[in-house]
Amino acid sequence: MSLSLVQSRALLGLQTSAVTVEVHLANGLPSFTLVGLADVEVKEARERVRCAIQNSGLEFPTNKRITVNLAPADLPKDSGRFDLPIALGILAASGQIDGARLSGHEFAGELSLSGELRPARGALAMSLALHADQILTKLVLPLASAQEAALVPGAQVHGAQHLLDVVRQFLPRREGQESAEAWPQAAPTLALEEPTYDDLADVKGQAGPKRALEIAAAGGHSILLLGPPGSGKSMLAQRFAGLLPPMSVQEALESAALASLVGRFSLQRWAMRPTATPHHSASAVALVGGGSPPRPGEISLAHNGVLFLDELPEFPRAALEALREPLESGRISISRAARRAEFPARFQLIAAMNPCPCGYLGSCLKACRCSPDQVSRYQGKISGPLVDRIDLHVEVSALPAAELLQAPPGEGTASIRKRCAAAREHALLRQGKPNQALQGKALDLHAALDPAAVKFLKLAADRLGWSARGIHRTMKVARTIADLAGAPTTQVTHVAEAVQYRRALHPAT
Repeated sequence: MSLSLVQSRALLGLQTSAVTVEVHLANGLPSFTLVGLADVEVKEARERVRCAIQNSGLEFPTNKRITVNLAPADLPKDSGRFDLPIALGILAASGQIDGARLSGHEFAGELSLSGELRPARGALAMSLALHADQILTKLVLPLASAQEAALVPGAQVHGAQHLLDVVRQFLPRREGQESAEAWPQAAPTLALEEPTYDDLADVKGQAGPKRALEIAAAGGHSILLLGPPGSGKSMLAQRFAGLLPPMSVQEALESAALASLVGRFSLQRWAMRPTATPHHSASAVALVGGGSPPRPGEISLAHNGVLFLDELPEFPRAALEALREPLESGRISISRAARRAEFPARFQLIAAMNPCPCGYLGSCLKACRCSPDQVSRYQGKISGPLVDRIDLHVEVSALPAAELLQAPPGEGTASIRKRCAAAREHALLRQGKPNQALQGKALDLHAALDPAAVKFLKLAADRLGWSARGIHRTMKVARTIADLAGAPTTQVTHVAEAVQYRRALHPAT
């Protein structure tokens, strides 16, 4: 009778919980039992582990009663990450490796039937959580996953391509035998070039919408692009990420960890601000996250980047309403009967829509054939509270053919990004956060409206019937415009421009 203990980790959102893989070998009828609230894919590890051990030339104890317990028993376990620790536990319990030397290591990885190690989903999230909790341990992961996990500063990560690569490091040492060579730590292979984005110069004309994008990038504001089909809304939105400042190491790690949870992380996109573009048929769960165990949705995958919602009125109403809370708080909490997970979701929303079902309301190129009732119902698909939370409302007009063909290339992304970065840096030095995040007393203090600007804003709010949220968001936009102009206070001209970006949707005529 023998017992071995191997350490691993279970992921719940971005949090990790220690899991002890207990393997017990006993005499009796041969069997392989796996307990500990394991999901179906974890229970299937029995066959993968058996074949991997045998095909690696190692001995599988076929004449023993094998019991594997994943402790704690009340913690749900999913994915194939426990294949490697289960295999090592069996080998240690049968005396083929030194179980005492497994102490101080944590293992995760899926095994193929040949013993090859396949990547483990969420490896970077696991390494980042260990770093945040200041847990010192050596992670042993499949090679591809190890390169992800090694991105975390100070992480001790070892990579392996095959089960035998791990076994060799923990073979029993005989008396007089020299110690094995040190196991080299994994290191990521990153490109040193700066991330490249599509250039805003590709969009001809549209000086007004480009100015609005510059303001949105400088202050962290959300924006709604309203215009007929083919006017350039999607091109503008897809180039917006290039206007944002470079990601810090912490921001890059957070975004990469979220992508790692769903298997979307790529080393080639390291430190590149994400742009999530869900289809308008996406459900509320797909947008905000969910499932059991909870997984991040598109808003979390757009953390520190851009969420682009094209054809905004075509999204399900429930999906759009679910965006209201994260737009304000920058986080999303997913509660289930047994578990609760919280994901960061601080993104910049870029939404695009047509003004009516046919798309040509107010267009100078083509007549609209929609009735006022059709226009009202179409625009009514977007609730007032959601529209109220979007800072800038911009009309993107279609360009005539002559102007489109003869227009020279516009200003490039690089020069606009410099102005945005300077304005954002000025705001951070003044208040420690972007203008969009100002609240309460901090907004009143740092907005610094001139008396004439206060009077003008009050007059505009009264005439347009703005809510308190609408007034505050206009103040934030005006403060960003002042930062772009290098003004110490917010003046009437800055407020007047901000008011132009808070007009209602195009009325039906």
